[in-house]
Amino acid sequence: MSKKLVMVVGTALGLAAAPAVRAQLLVAKDGPVVYGHHHLTVSNLDEAKKFFVAALGGAEVTIGTSTASVVKFPNVLVFFQPRQPSGGTKGSTVNHIGFSTPDLAALLARVKANGFRAVTREETAPTQEVKDDIAYIATLKRNVAFVMGPDDLKVELVELKDQKIPIALHHVHFFGQQNEEMAAWYAKVFGAAPGVSPAGFPTANLPGVALNFTKATDATVGTRGRVLDHVGFEVKDLEAFCKKLEGMGITLNAPYRKVPALGIAIAFITDPWGTYIELTEGLDKVS
Repeated sequence: MSKKLVMVVGTALGLAAAPAVRAQLLVAKDGPVVYGHHHLTVSNLDEAKKFFVAALGGAEVTIGTSTASVVKFPNVLVFFQPRQPSGGTKGSTVNHIGFSTPDLAALLARVKANGFRAVTREETAPTQEVKDDIAYIATLKRNVAFVMGPDDLKVELVELKDQKIPIALHHVHFFGQQNEEMAAWYAKVFGAAPGVSPAGFPTANLPGVALNFTKATDATVGTRGRVLDHVGFEVKDLEAFCKKLEGMGITLNAPYRKVPALGIAIAFITDPWGTYIELTEGLDKVS
């Protein structure tokens, strides 16, 4: 976790800046490991915050003793590090991130009104019907759209009509030529429940998020330095978990340590395919 971070956490609390509030991960109580945060490298911080606040509907707040602003969504914290990224999400091991909404047309209209591109036609099969930048995916029995955020951050928007809140974390979508092995690794390491999507790709699910794994036709590169620099998991008893990882032969890129300014503990690892991963403990309690 860099010293110059802007943390983005999501709930649907409107579009204006808000006072400091508790930035809890709502599903943290539901398992020893849950998805915690996205960490972005952004060339223009204001534009990045515009995408997550004005376009997607997150709420900007502050957290802990840090003066960095925070935008919050249910069950995900997204950190921003101002720096020119080396590339977008496409071509890396994390192809895109996903949010769900009960009203896709309204959310998509707001994204476009704020100057961001819908890329649904480019990101779906040529045979897929796309109307008003929305595609109905028959295998999933739902509408989806793809948009491109700043620095070529690819985001999928999934319509869940019975969802009670305007927007929430939905999935993280990994691409790799060894996608089945990737899914098995995340299931083994993080205790994610293995499965298969109706679309046919393997999944590994944790409370509040689906980890999806699609077979890539071309080789992918690791995430470090790209717009999505790393993904994050919130872990109960992180120090013991790090010892468990070392017992499994997994090298820690950065050992367990505490970050007093945020009241959390962190460590870093890299998966076998190059996805950089931050492990945290305490993000569900910082305020």
